[in-house]
Amino acid sequence: MSERKSCNLINISRSSIRYKHKLSNPDELITRELKKLAIKHISYGLPRLVVLIRKKFGSINHKRIERIYRQNHLQIPKRPHKKRVYRSEPLPLALHPGHRWSMDFISDRLVSGRPFRVFNLIDDFSRELIFQIVDSSITGTRLNREMSILQEYRKLPQNIVCDNGPEFRSKAMAEFSLKHGVKLCFIPPGKPQQNAFVESLNGKFRAECLNQSEFLSLNHAREIINSWREEYNNKRPHSSLGMVPPNEFLLTYKRKINNQEILNLVMDQNMG
Repeated sequence: MSERKSCNLINISRSSIRYKHKLSNPDELITRELKKLAIKHISYGLPRLVVLIRKKFGSINHKRIERIYRQNHLQIPKRPHKKRVYRSEPLPLALHPGHRWSMDFISDRLVSGRPFRVFNLIDDFSRELIFQIVDSSITGTRLNREMSILQEYRKLPQNIVCDNGPEFRSKAMAEFSLKHGVKLCFIPPGKPQQNAFVESLNGKFRAECLNQSEFLSLNHAREIINSWREEYNNKRPHSSLGMVPPNEFLLTYKRKINNQEILNLVMDQNMG
């Protein structure tokens, strides 16, 4: 039966049968930007993409972005995780920026197959990635020297959480701890969850930087890793900080502290 006879039989206009829904112009722009962001940040989920889309297009209903996100099949495949039960004492929470840091190593390879390591140092309160060392070999003596240089322009914390690696257990790091009054808090062997902040950072760092790049040399690796650190601290929305980057969170925190100090000073003057 022809299309004309079929439409006459069920009393439907042929133009209605042939109609194809067209996206409105704003949806086309959002779709194009969403695809671009999903390709650039392959490990970003919907919540972070919503934040980035809103920064460019203003206040948009998250359900609208989610609909476009699903229609274009941009979801990240979920991997099943085995549930594990740990019976360990958690470390005390960091109370303010600079109160407690965490450090750890992560490894990767150049295109030539040569291995290299990255040392990550993070502030547990603000999630700021303070600095990184990229080299083929990083000893305890190297860490002592780099951390001593760091303390010249940045106040060191009361505690630094780390695992039981030979670099952290070295004599050089013990000397650094005594000289600068920084307590090295070693987690129990086989308990990486007690160093959760830097372990979480390592996962993001590997998914968003190491796995997405091919490194031609150590200098090339340093350039890419440094660029990622700048984006992580200044642009990347962080779910633990209310979807703002660490440096933006720090500015807001310092502003609140300063306002509270001014308020307390005014109250003290009025009471006096």
